Amino acid sequence: MASTLARHFSRIFQLTLHVQRKSVTFSGVRHKSSTVQYATRPDLPKLAYRKVKGKSPGVVFLPGFASNMGGKKAEALEEFCQSLGHSYLRFDYTGCGSSEGEMVGGTVGTWKRDVLYVLDELVEGPQILVGSSMGGWLMCLAAIARPERTAAMVGIATAADHFVTVFNTLPIEVRKEIEEKGQWVVPTKHNEEGSITFTTEFLKEAEQHCVLQSPIPVTCPVRLIHGMKDQDVPWHISMQLAERVLSNDVDVILRKHGQHRMAEKEDIKLIVYTIDDLIDKLTTLV
Repeated sequence: MASTLARHFSRIFQLTLHVQRKSVTFSGVRHKSSTVQYATRPDLPKLAYRKVKGKSPGVVFLPGFASNMGGKKAEALEEFCQSLGHSYLRFDYTGCGSSEGEMVGGTVGTWKRDVLYVLDELVEGPQILVGSSMGGWLMCLAAIARPERTAAMVGIATAADHFVTVFNTLPIEVRKEIEEKGQWVVPTKHNEEGSITFTTEFLKEAEQHCVLQSPIPVTCPVRLIHGMKDQDVPWHISMQLAERVLSNDVDVILRKHGQHRMAEKEDIKLIVYTIDDLIDKLTTLV
């Protein structure tokens, strides 16, 4: 483990040198923000998204559970992609943010379908998928389903299988009680209510999309960034994911004091630097 961590921290140092060499910074120049558009889908709720046209590979941002495309990371990545001239798309899942639909009826399968629609209909060419928390799980599912559209993956506090894993680690008597009630109320500090409610139907459906129990057929470059102070999703999940993917080009980057949201200025810088490094790698290979 010690040697593995040493390699990961060495990777951070390499990224820093790379950025210094390329002088990638957030300038004082503000680019014009993208406007909200709505994708109409037959018999499905409209999806709200913001898109910036530009070069390939493009970048697609996948938010976390019950989150939306208006967060600090999503907005910072748009500004970064605009500065480089690369395409960028951020969107809201069904039932979240400005998209139509009800959050209550949403499932991992519902939101996976949203991501695949974005890749199939709203962007062109290979994309760097950037997934935050549950978005990291969906990122994996999308990469498996659309390998030709996935140029690379960047996971931020990736929550692969997380709902299911946490539920299955509860004492059996607690699980039985939850199953009898039909819902699981989980405390959280990320919303005004102070809790998130999962139905047993949601958990059963989510179990169908678990990825950590077998090798993951993903061969593109993978970068997994995780905060070691993450109290919601343990950083060990990123280590598990790194072991499961078949790709040989995998780096796990740990931030000693990083929290779950990874939305502090230095966190966002690291995310941007990591994506910039991948763009450089991918465009050099072409």
